[in-house]
Amino acid sequence: MLLGMMSDPTSPPPSNVPRGLLIVITGASGVGKGTLREKWLAGQDVFYSTSWTTREPREGEMNGREYVFVTPQEFLDKARQDGFLEHAQFVGNHYGTPIEPIEEALARGQDVVLEIEVEGAMQVQERLGDEAILVFIMPPSLTELRRRLTGRATETPERIEKRLTRAVGEIREAHKFRYVVVNDDLERAAQEMLAVQHAERAARKAPEQWSPEDHAASQAAQRVHSRNLSSADLEQVVNS
Repeated sequence: MLLGMMSDPTSPPPSNVPRGLLIVITGASGVGKGTLREKWLAGQDVFYSTSWTTREPREGEMNGREYVFVTPQEFLDKARQDGFLEHAQFVGNHYGTPIEPIEEALARGQDVVLEIEVEGAMQVQERLGDEAILVFIMPPSLTELRRRLTGRATETPERIEKRLTRAVGEIREAHKFRYVVVNDDLERAAQEMLAVQHAERAARKAPEQWSPEDHAASQAAQRVHSRNLSSADLEQVVNS
């Protein structure tokens, strides 16, 4: 059970359904987290947690789909009630993940995916430990990240520079996450996310119960494990 969640004495006893996975994807703004998530999760019955935010909607965004857009006061009221699994401030706006729907989905055996800022992802890891499977989505280079941010045409040059400065620090901390997936080829990155998801589910079984597919997924996931990264690898990204 998520830390801070209290069981309801009137609720039915838990079933023998295996608890769902909690997968947290994060990375620098503009790295393509949303596009990758949609490709990876296409056709899957997972619970995607919609974060709250105080920022203004961008063109084409819908309240309750990309985010739940709220006022600063509504956000602060929710935070005071300990209603967020994590919350953070990013470039002047607040972002937070509500607790209740996540715990409900995990308890019924449904995998849960969070797409949140790096600071929030670290809060989730601190709060939940190994239950949270953290995946850092890496840009192929800082130059490419700048191109993507500029191409969105939703930010001022000053705001883009702030995001890039923050991205450099986040990339250098990528080894703190369990997995690192480079989003330079969408199809390959989505397949790597599927491998991580499959491997983490297989890890709950005894090795003698593994299928050939479990072994293949585990091997693929190990290739994107953060322990394979060196500081030199990360510096190459921020300097290219």
